[in-house]
Amino acid sequence: MSPPEAFALREYLGPELKGRTISDARYSVSLTDILRHSCLIGRSRELSGRSVLLAMSGQLQSALAMIELDGVARRMLLCPPDLDPDHIQALLEAAEIDAIVTDRPDRYDTGIHLVAGVGVTERRAMGWRTERATEWLMLTSGTAGLPKIVGHTLDGLAGAIVADGPARHPNATWATFYDIRRYGGLQIFLRAVIGGGSMVLSEPGEAIADHVARLRAGGVTHISGTPSHWRKLLMSGAAENFSPRYVRLSGEIADQAVLDALARAFPHASIGHAYASTEAGVGFAVDDGREGFPADLVGRNRDGVEMKVVDGSLRIRSRRAAHAYIGAAAPPLADAEGFVDTGDMVELRGERYYFIGRRGGIINIGGLKVHPEEIEAVINRHESVRMSRARSRKSPITGAIVVADIVLADGIDADRRETIRTEILARCKDSLAAYKVPAVIRFVDRLDVTAAGKLVRTDA
Repeated sequence: MSPPEAFALREYLGPELKGRTISDARYSVSLTDILRHSCLIGRSRELSGRSVLLAMSGQLQSALAMIELDGVARRMLLCPPDLDPDHIQALLEAAEIDAIVTDRPDRYDTGIHLVAGVGVTERRAMGWRTERATEWLMLTSGTAGLPKIVGHTLDGLAGAIVADGPARHPNATWATFYDIRRYGGLQIFLRAVIGGGSMVLSEPGEAIADHVARLRAGGVTHISGTPSHWRKLLMSGAAENFSPRYVRLSGEIADQAVLDALARAFPHASIGHAYASTEAGVGFAVDDGREGFPADLVGRNRDGVEMKVVDGSLRIRSRRAAHAYIGAAAPPLADAEGFVDTGDMVELRGERYYFIGRRGGIINIGGLKVHPEEIEAVINRHESVRMSRARSRKSPITGAIVVADIVLADGIDADRRETIRTEILARCKDSLAAYKVPAVIRFVDRLDVTAAGKLVRTDA
């Protein structure tokens, strides 16, 4: 539901709330209770018009506070749990924060900010009135240092959801491997709240088997995650008793190997991948089961989204995009024409564009540029491979070589490894330029994934 006069998230909920819940591993809260009661305690009545940092230890408390404060606070900065404590003061200053909502006041009480607590739901009338369109602030991953603060409106965040309409996913119960304080997770949270569904939240550090058991118990029908999230689920064996009807990938390149693996694991589900970023918003979704995206999506306006490719980089102009980076010294977010340079590199092959990697993720092999994702896509096609990572390693002879770290499927006999190594090298030689072919293949038990669900990439 999208009433044109709505400024606040709770005004998108509509009257049909019975049976709809948001839950984590400990609590299940009905949307009816969320609208009738407050989760905020302490000096919460002083939050109107404030610039608020939402810094909760759990996702459920964060979800409740988002619903309650949207339309009340001037702006909300969503603080992910993995934020480096050394960055907090700089972010408070850049976002002009003057109030903090947290269940950890010992960590965030600076002595100069109003601090309010948060619980599950307090049995007192909420009584908030929608006063303004709250600015939603999110952080980029900050892998290169201090994360950037990205400013959105609720209308922009909800743009793709409203375009789909609630009829597309009736009575859905949503879940995501993402944290809802990151862009990808927030999109799923908003889909559940705005689209008429319920949501089961993930828990940090929870074993995959335990998480999937909760998803089954919660009746989850729709779920999203990065390709790395999905590869880890497939490797765990926990997918066997899980039957969602809607499976989506985003956040990393969805290669054909992982799409095909998910189609085999969930034969009755809709399998697809979406393109979105914190800055550019939701660009498009691909539902034909193939990697990449149709070339005719570029160069035309689709529901307010326009894309073009400049020097191999995908650029997006959209009503769903963020409106600015926040802070006195923040750089421009878009170019003079309003296009956001995503930094994601694409290549046109026939009538389809394929993602080949991040512009900032290129590794240098003897002065030649290599996208690690391109190598991984070839390796991942091998039926015995579950996950791979290509990286560079210094070499005293050539300066650098490509090393491939590979996780094999369970049950692969040790005496088959050399055969598999030979087959992978042969496929790489057939598909890649010689300098991209791994000089070293290492079989490893696991590959690390960031808190945002993306493969950790480090060069040696």
